[in-house]
Amino acid sequence: MILVKITNSTEVVASKTHKLFAKVTPEKIDENLVEAEVIKQMGSDLASFGLKGEISIVKGIDVAEETLVTKKGFVVKRSQRF
Repeated sequence: MILVKITNSTEVVASKTHKLFAKVTPEKIDENLVEAEVIKQMGSDLASFGLKGEISIVKGIDVAEETLVTKKGFVVKRSQRF
């Protein structure tokens, strides 16, 4: 399993859209937009290598040093097969 944490969603949205749009959108919306685009692109890239699997957007999980931490409200928001 591979875990990817995106920490600059707002900056990515600002670089791809008008900076004013990024300033007026809440950080959660920026995260959702970037995560959706990332799993779409990752799925396509992995499938082009002949890999099969599933990518999920998960909230309420973190890695602290070498420990996996689940938080109250842990949820799988979206999954996409490739």
